[in-house]
Amino acid sequence: MEIVFFQRDGERLVPTDVARSLWSADQMHGVAISGALARAAEQAIVAEGGADLVPARHTVDLFRPAKMAPCSFATTVVRKGNRLGLVDVSLVQEDEVMARASVLFLMPTEEPPGEVWKRSTPLPPLPDVPVAGPDDVRPPFFLSGDEWSQNFGAHQNAEHKTIWNTVPQVVAGESSTSFTAAAAVADSTTLVTNWGSAGVNYINADVTLTLSRQPVGREIGLTALDHTSHAGISVGSALVFDRAGALGTTIVTALSNAKRTVNFGAVFDGKRGDQDPTSRV
Repeated sequence: MEIVFFQRDGERLVPTDVARSLWSADQMHGVAISGALARAAEQAIVAEGGADLVPARHTVDLFRPAKMAPCSFATTVVRKGNRLGLVDVSLVQEDEVMARASVLFLMPTEEPPGEVWKRSTPLPPLPDVPVAGPDDVRPPFFLSGDEWSQNFGAHQNAEHKTIWNTVPQVVAGESSTSFTAAAAVADSTTLVTNWGSAGVNYINADVTLTLSRQPVGREIGLTALDHTSHAGISVGSALVFDRAGALGTTIVTALSNAKRTVNFGAVFDGKRGDQDPTSRV
């Protein structure tokens, strides 16, 4: 079975069960939403002759719970220049905007001279399970101690977390770009910054992805950089990396949702990739 977030219905996208959130049975998760918005923005800038521009920043506002219903996408190319492009995208259901994104595209060039301070964030050795092909999708690996594993219950703790993802295709019959894959993964920042000993108690209100280069393929990792919270509002940041090294950051702002905590140890046994809960928060 092809594991994808959406099926095409003309110009609309219809979410599959893989896009269903654990917060509510009739709600899409942010991973699918973010990936679909990124896809629409990328298609819009290419249509304007901006194929040489690369996505450098992707910000999504999740201000309404998107339903498990057909989605349309309204795009506006705010600016398309020689060195910069900016696209606004809205996800629309039943004539109502459910989420929106702003995507910045930049023209790659030569690195300037001189040296700049860079934070040193050591990355752990990665799981030796490379992706076999476009249909090879598996539950993510987590690291919150000494060893990677796909045992979700073992990582429901207050330790520093890292996640290694093999991202599903966003739309059936299409090969997702590496940017679309990274945009989808960005919403999983909550799983390395907001997942603690009592489960995930925060629901994302937004997510921002920044990229200094494009990922290599669909294998993408996130490792927590920071988490702060007060009065039910949390901010979490993570480093984005792939097998070639670090490539960007993510940040999420989230609200307390403790009355509907997602307890991964209770909803998933780690055996079926199509039931991967980390793409369903």
